Amino acid sequence: MLKVLGRTSSINVRKVLWLCSELDLAYELEPWGEDPQSLHSVEFMALNPNAMVPVIIDDDLVLWESNAILRYLANSYGGDWLYPENPRARAPVDQWMDWQATELNTSWRYAFMSLVRNSPAHQDPRLLAAAVKGWTHTMNILDQHLQKNGRYVAGRNFSLADIPVGLAVNRWFETPLEHPTFPAVQTYYERLTEREGYTTWGRNGKP
Repeated sequence: MLKVLGRTSSINVRKVLWLCSELDLAYELEPWGEDPQSLHSVEFMALNPNAMVPVIIDDDLVLWESNAILRYLANSYGGDWLYPENPRARAPVDQWMDWQATELNTSWRYAFMSLVRNSPAHQDPRLLAAAVKGWTHTMNILDQHLQKNGRYVAGRNFSLADIPVGLAVNRWFETPLEHPTFPAVQTYYERLTEREGYTTWGRNGKP
């Protein structure tokens, strides 16, 4: 059986668990990371030298990096409807997954560490203001795209890209900051909430 190693408070672990729900894929969750020191154990570092979750073990395959895991599971377990084989259909899915992992994640990091994690190293008011401005800018990019593109980030149908982007949208709304009105993002948020996997692993009160 597929093993997923990680803690359910992790946004990247929740990506994997949401996809397992969409694929109706059985898995065994092994809790790692509630104690951060456990990730630096010899046992865990042998699986992921980056000392981060999630990690999956599928027979003899050990894999880390959450978006790589999403692609692998979709390719391996009947996820063509989420991650199509056709290159033209797949390209926008990859585009928005990569955008989430680079531009969007980078934009929220300082603000999230300051406002949610209350990190002492992230309390500079000027840096926080700049981070909120940058995060707002990326959310505006998403809002403008959804206004033009329609229901989901890669087209009219739900795709693999909506899992990382959808979790990032939940983080935006769950972080205590002033949220400008982004009507398309709000509609998207409500649309995703119709999916059981999102209410379990996305919009579940955790940022």
